[in-house]
Amino acid sequence: MEVDAWTDAIGRLLERFPNFWIKVGNWETRLLAEKINDTGVNQPIYIAGLARSGSTILLELLARHPDTANHRYRDFPLVPAPVAWNWFVDRAGRTGQVAAERAHRDRIKVTPESPEAFEEIVWMAFFPNLHDPSTQAILDEAFRHPGFEAFYRDHIRKLLLLRNASRYLAKGNYNVTRLRYLRKLFPDARFIVPIRDPTWHVASLMKQHRLFSNAEHKDRRVLRHMRRSGHYEFGLNRVPINVDGKTAGEIVRLWKSGKDVAGWAAYWASIYGYVAALLDDPAMAASMLVVRYEDLCSDPGEVVSAILDHCGLQDRGLTQAANATISFPTYYEPSFTQVERSEIRDRTAAVAGRFGYG
Repeated sequence: MEVDAWTDAIGRLLERFPNFWIKVGNWETRLLAEKINDTGVNQPIYIAGLARSGSTILLELLARHPDTANHRYRDFPLVPAPVAWNWFVDRAGRTGQVAAERAHRDRIKVTPESPEAFEEIVWMAFFPNLHDPSTQAILDEAFRHPGFEAFYRDHIRKLLLLRNASRYLAKGNYNVTRLRYLRKLFPDARFIVPIRDPTWHVASLMKQHRLFSNAEHKDRRVLRHMRRSGHYEFGLNRVPINVDGKTAGEIVRLWKSGKDVAGWAAYWASIYGYVAALLDDPAMAASMLVVRYEDLCSDPGEVVSAILDHCGLQDRGLTQAANATISFPTYYEPSFTQVERSEIRDRTAAVAGRFGYG
């Protein structure tokens, strides 16, 4: 869990001057106009849900498909200008391609070429208050921002060009409250929403929160990197997504008072309660596939086959890869007291039942 001084310095420029980097991205688009004008954004694939639900596993797997293009670790920090930055990285002579377990210590090994959730950087450049827990985060069909929408579409087309692919793939936890807006932008978009048993999910979130908080206390560059890359899920920058205008405030109060279990349980219920409401809309439900983490781990091939069908992707060996690589975690167990388990159950039961969790 280290951030080198060079990345920290460039990241500072990205954070301080977002409007400048938007202009750089638009300049890049104009230079590439002839190459991207005929590039369509067809059936983009979005993985969106609460962190620690299996979203990275799904991203890693779908990123293997030759038709998909996604952000990679190498794209940070100048994500708004992906082609120019990758041109520089290719000539900078950086090595170090040996896979290493990522900072989360969850068995997932990465290199600079591994997929990562960096789309949020583009959203933050246009919407500086996105991660203010007092600001309602839902974007729906009525929302419009012509400047962002043009930049975002061009950004996706540049990634498709850069990666020589036909389908955009993005993992973004915060997109879970933007699914209606994204569907307006791309009516044929495919959404995958991972979910996990609330007791195990809360345990995993708390484990990551402790891990990242400790690292950020020791090295403030890690703290700055998480903020600049749009990762507010855990650590010292932790803030909840404001779904309904009021629950986020309660979650923050619970966390500040040391009631982490209750806060995380309320957060789980808030996010997946919103997902359940989306599924009540037949038009939205047709574009969404909810993937239970437990089903993915117990029968990876079957679940991945359903995902590929939902996305309209050929198998290309992915079900076989899923069977060979996906399994239940064995490196930790929830250690809650009975009172804490009851707290989680009481706060999540109504929503959990909608997804088959008893």
